[in-house]
Amino acid sequence: MWLATERTAMPNADSPTDATPPGDDAVERRLGRRLRERGETLAVAESLTGGLVGSLLTDVPGSSDYFDRSVVAYSNDAKLDALGVSRESLDASGAVSAPVAREMARGVRDDAEATWGVSTTGIAGPDGGTEGKPVGLVFVGVAYAAPWGTEDSFVRAERRVVDGDRWAVKAESARWALRLLAEAVDD
Repeated sequence: MWLATERTAMPNADSPTDATPPGDDAVERRLGRRLRERGETLAVAESLTGGLVGSLLTDVPGSSDYFDRSVVAYSNDAKLDALGVSRESLDASGAVSAPVAREMARGVRDDAEATWGVSTTGIAGPDGGTEGKPVGLVFVGVAYAAPWGTEDSFVRAERRVVDGDRWAVKAESARWALRLLAEAVDD
């Protein structure tokens, strides 16, 4: 017995699950080239984006040269267990916060022994937002492990509010995470 499969192209060429391969100027390709040239590696910690960042990275042939892993840690318990995010940060700031984004990026970077770690956390909606933390609020963390003794290692987080429905928030957040990482790599 055989099964027929139907292939259809997605209408939005910018969507992370598009059947069209990324073009040469796509951020995931540019980032991959830079990481490969520099001999650096990357690990990803995803909450809000649920694996979309990792999916974008693995859309690029040869990404195993620099991409180590993507950890999807959606619940607070998963962030604590899989990424080493502190209970104190989760209690004091909440899962959608700069401190948690920084700890997620640092945790995945260090667990993977990668050069770079990037993380996403946020509120995709349509529910879950508050006045202080609206739907569309996103934090991206970026962590860099510089060579020992240089004191150039860092971890930082950026905040942004993305407009759109749940899919738009997740898709734009995944691409924004890669753009922020690419900027940090090029600094």
